[in-house]
Amino acid sequence: MALRGPAEMKSHLPGTSGSAEPATVMGNVVGFFFSFRVVIVLLSVNLLGADPRTGTELNLACNFFLLGLVWFYSLGAPTCGFASMFEPATTRWVMIFLTFSLCSLLWSATVSLPASLAYWCGTSADVTIIVLLLRTHPVTAVASSVMRGFIWSTCCLALIAWIMPAQPDLRLGNEEFFNANQIGNLCAFAIFLAQYLMRRKDGSWGLAAIFLAITLLRSLSKTTLVAFSISQTFLVIQDRSMRRRTKLLLSVATALVILAFWGLIEAYYDVYTNAGNQAETLTGRIGIWAYFLGAALEQPWLGHGFDSAWKVVPPFGPFEARHAENELLQQFYAYGAAGIVLLIALYSSLYVQLRRMPRGPLRVLFVSLLLFIVVRGLAEAEPFDLLLPLWAIVLMSMLIDRLRQSGAVASASESIQAGIGRPLRGESAIGTG
Repeated sequence: MALRGPAEMKSHLPGTSGSAEPATVMGNVVGFFFSFRVVIVLLSVNLLGADPRTGTELNLACNFFLLGLVWFYSLGAPTCGFASMFEPATTRWVMIFLTFSLCSLLWSATVSLPASLAYWCGTSADVTIIVLLLRTHPVTAVASSVMRGFIWSTCCLALIAWIMPAQPDLRLGNEEFFNANQIGNLCAFAIFLAQYLMRRKDGSWGLAAIFLAITLLRSLSKTTLVAFSISQTFLVIQDRSMRRRTKLLLSVATALVILAFWGLIEAYYDVYTNAGNQAETLTGRIGIWAYFLGAALEQPWLGHGFDSAWKVVPPFGPFEARHAENELLQQFYAYGAAGIVLLIALYSSLYVQLRRMPRGPLRVLFVSLLLFIVVRGLAEAEPFDLLLPLWAIVLMSMLIDRLRQSGAVASASESIQAGIGRPLRGESAIGTG
């Protein structure tokens, strides 16, 4: 019987057959939209003269149009069945989370049930788009193309942020429609994606990563900067594939950039401590946390439901809270104890998948991304999704599973090839006697 080489054995893994080219264009479009949609409301208000509600409707309309486009684009014989896609526990937990959040609309305290349902449909559309792409195209090709589109889009948004007038507190962006925290989070996430592509030797992303890192620092998004610094420190220490000289150069370059922005940082600190809105400071966050915790304890099992904070929670001075400013507390408020279980199950199942990966730079990178999400979640949250979006969790879960299987196949192939030429038991090295 003929022995299969590594390429032949890999072609029999789920999600590895088919050409990578068809996934590239649509994946780029999807990744570009997932980042660029953050600024759609801002552009519709400032360029089209529309009201914010119209901008939100336009955002959702683009999302549903993209879903239809991907569905049409993905017609044909699947390369990866739904059964194999839901083998990882992480993807199953994503579906459970979406189902529970939909059911929570039955008891949600939302001010507009149709609007909340539309938001839920937008979140589920993101996951469906990724599932459709993964069902008909190779996993690694889909992941790489989505990442490339996301990075390109985020670079465009970073350029827009630099062009826009600075906020009164010296930070980038527009406080109402495109704030510094959104800018910082997009830049940080795109940097992680660029680091993945660089480790896979999939293009040159060094300049893009540097530009995004400088934009992240200039955004002065405090929580994001702290979380990013901790996660990148972990990455540099744990990544043994990175040479000491490279680590030293990165440290020196980081110090020089911080030194160049030191005057701006001092000026922002002065504004933050003397003229900042208390709802935006740590003191204000403590007040928000206290309110959401008290409200969550009133309905501790199933919570207040999907989209139950905006225009429902009373204003904190001039500041209206859209979420609990803490991811764990946000899930507890929205979905009660069930929300805490779902959040822990999602992230822990993803971490378990990471632990099963072969040791190497990609595993360290994914763990550092998860660390970034956890640390950022101490003082940030999302109103409808998780800080690590559900679509990204599905994509990461499938990609990690694919890389793990690929590593196992490569190891098996090496073992088979190493055994070729060895005499079988009972045979001489010359012949069968």
